[in-house]
Amino acid sequence: MDCLIIDDEEMSRNMVKHFVDQTESLNLVGVCKNAIEAANFLAKKKVDLLFLDVEMPEMSGYELIGSLPEPPHVIMITSKKEHAAEAFDYNVADYLLKPLSYPRFLKAVAKVRELGNSLEEVGFFNGNELFVRSDAKIIKVSLDNLYYVEALADYIMVFTQNNKYIVHSTMKGFQSRLPKNKFARVHRSYIINTDKIESIENLFIVMNGKYIPIGALYKDEFMKRLNLY
Repeated sequence: MDCLIIDDEEMSRNMVKHFVDQTESLNLVGVCKNAIEAANFLAKKKVDLLFLDVEMPEMSGYELIGSLPEPPHVIMITSKKEHAAEAFDYNVADYLLKPLSYPRFLKAVAKVRELGNSLEEVGFFNGNELFVRSDAKIIKVSLDNLYYVEALADYIMVFTQNNKYIVHSTMKGFQSRLPKNKFARVHRSYIINTDKIESIENLFIVMNGKYIPIGALYKDEFMKRLNLY
């Protein structure tokens, strides 16, 4: 996996680099001293994995993730345990507490590798039907009855009018299987069926009793799609 290290502390950067160099499955493509430098790097080159510090000047690690339309897998690095809950909200694969240890580092990398290997087991399409694996079952869902998809850490939740299914996937992987003329990414955590939109109120999409936020990074493209711009 091509990886990028982002940390404003030199000692921490060097430690992560040392661990990466010892791990044959990882290929280090860059080291950045802050999130702004990393944002410029990622605008030019795609990577598979970020080793990302939380607390950095001018832009935090979480702010960097939020600025990326399609963030890669992320392993957060932090000195404070309280950041763990927020990491869950940002769909982070794992988080490492400083001081770092190589066994814990390897465990986090293995988790990312497992996520990547499991994506092909999400489901498949057959005409206008989607088959998803959920709770050890393969369930058929009509795309006409799929309202929206919501990110949930290492999983996604697929919502129909009356049911929801938890599926092991990433948003990017799942979206690639959906018809582009019918489904739109409107937020880092939401994909919607545009046929199910009831109204748009103050940058929230209303459908089936749910208020879904429109993310700043997706707003212009979504509004153009609706011919509102």
